[in-house]
Amino acid sequence: MPTLLILLIVGAAGFFFFTAARAAAERATEIGRDACEAARVQWLDQSVHAIGMRLRRKDNGWLGLERSFRFEYSEDGESRHIGRVVLLGDKLIGFSGPSRAAQAVVAMRQ
Repeated sequence: MPTLLILLIVGAAGFFFFTAARAAAERATEIGRDACEAARVQWLDQSVHAIGMRLRRKDNGWLGLERSFRFEYSEDGESRHIGRVVLLGDKLIGFSGPSRAAQAVVAMRQ
């Protein structure tokens, strides 16, 4: 019986971790796509890729997961450039990408 309970708790924790990771990836996808649209550049591959995760304190003092995502865009249709979105929970805390989109992303943060 205790083994089943432990397995159930581990399974539930894994499920919640997975759903939070998917929600963060969807949010990063939305931000990357919107930034490329605002900068009038081509968003390549229509996806983001998780490149890092670490524990970090939120503004309220609680620990949260900071997730970093990478996306690619092209300004001229031939070259590929890398952009980066950093989320703490669902809040955007860092962005690098198309230079013309920086103002739009900063406006989204506020």
